[in-house]
Amino acid sequence: MRWALVKVCLAVTTMVVVAFAVPLGLVVREMARDRAFSSAEREAAAVAPALSITTDRDKLERVVVSAGADSGMAVHLPPSGGRAAIDLGRQRAADRDIQAVRRMGRASTGTVPGGSTLLQPVALSSGVAVVEVYVPESEVTNGVSTAWAVLAAVGLALIVGSVAVADRLGVRMVRPAQRLAEGAHELGEGRLGARVPEDGPAELRLAAVAFNSMADQVVQLLANERELAADLSHRLRTPLTVLRLNAASLGAGPAADQTRSAVAQLEREVDTIIRTAREAKPQTAAAGPGAGCDAAEVVRRRMEFWSALAEDEGRKWRVAGVDRPVRIPVARADLAAALDALLGNVFRHTAEGTAFAVDVHNGDDAVIVLISDAGPGIPDPDAAMARGSGSGAAGSTGLGLDIVRRLAESTGGDVRIGSSVLGGTEVRIWFQLDGRGPAGRGHRGSARRRRARRLVSTFNRPRSLP
Repeated sequence: MRWALVKVCLAVTTMVVVAFAVPLGLVVREMARDRAFSSAEREAAAVAPALSITTDRDKLERVVVSAGADSGMAVHLPPSGGRAAIDLGRQRAADRDIQAVRRMGRASTGTVPGGSTLLQPVALSSGVAVVEVYVPESEVTNGVSTAWAVLAAVGLALIVGSVAVADRLGVRMVRPAQRLAEGAHELGEGRLGARVPEDGPAELRLAAVAFNSMADQVVQLLANERELAADLSHRLRTPLTVLRLNAASLGAGPAADQTRSAVAQLEREVDTIIRTAREAKPQTAAAGPGAGCDAAEVVRRRMEFWSALAEDEGRKWRVAGVDRPVRIPVARADLAAALDALLGNVFRHTAEGTAFAVDVHNGDDAVIVLISDAGPGIPDPDAAMARGSGSGAAGSTGLGLDIVRRLAESTGGDVRIGSSVLGGTEVRIWFQLDGRGPAGRGHRGSARRRRARRLVSTFNRPRSLP
């Protein structure tokens, strides 16, 4: 906006300067020409009285010299009484021009090499004499160049001054807009204390007031959400206490240990939710270099938990691609929650004895995690990905797949639901390592999509389950 105002002011001022300076320069040139020819007319008028008194050559030469124009004036006397015409001084005008002035009886100007001539007729008793005054070109243009230079300097000063004024006005208008944009960017990054000074033009002041009001409302809404989440989480403490007491009375054995471990983990998760909700420090920035977790290690740990339940229900399972570290830019707890949500769906929505598999592949710029099962599948994957839709079954909130999707999208990846080679559902989680989505633009985006299809087709090859 600032440069647009400067350009508009520059264009308008330039047009105004040209519209006034060009005609004024032409007027100055005409004035200089009129001044030069007026001086020539005065010189010619100074010789006219002497011509009416005498036509003696010597006397006329002295008159011409006394007029101060001996080198630029010529006198052409007509013939009379058998006397031939007399020409005094240097003739520059053509004979036909002199004869035309003598015949018409009025002054005339003409162009000659190096300047112009003024031919002034003077009526005598013997005829019409012609006084020729030479006007050099230097006299016609005397002072014109200086006047034009002054006009150009004034015009340039006006243009520079107008541009400077427009720039200051543009700064006054643009600076509040920049502060508004910076405040919106800071608020988008999670800096809830970002506010905008309410100054500048009236429209921008109103925008700043609206932004500050919106920021206050966002802070209030987030505070209410945190309090609600903390309150709801705190309500879980009572049933968790009962579960912990009941688990303590189960005695020894693998099932009892697993139950006590699950109850302890659930208590830790509830405590974490309450602390996070109370801190009021939202984390919206992307994870920096070196942040994240080892996906292979998290998958191994979660499968140790779910494998015990799988053995109780007679489910065959398989894990692949976890024999070496696989770094992804997400937090360990977030990845564990996403895996628990997907594996929990397998146990919740498929019959006992249904096989499942978890595969991890580490590519050049992405990590793919595939969770597949041999269940009935999902008839409408798009509806299943909608937040809060659920499956309609008891205990289904419809948030599990949405949590997984948001976790993948935080890295620039995505989540896809399809059919697995086991005959049921396959959930593919794409974690982008460089912060760009798998469907990138141009040649690199096409290459990523081709690699993604190759990776998925590799995992879709039938593998035997233990």
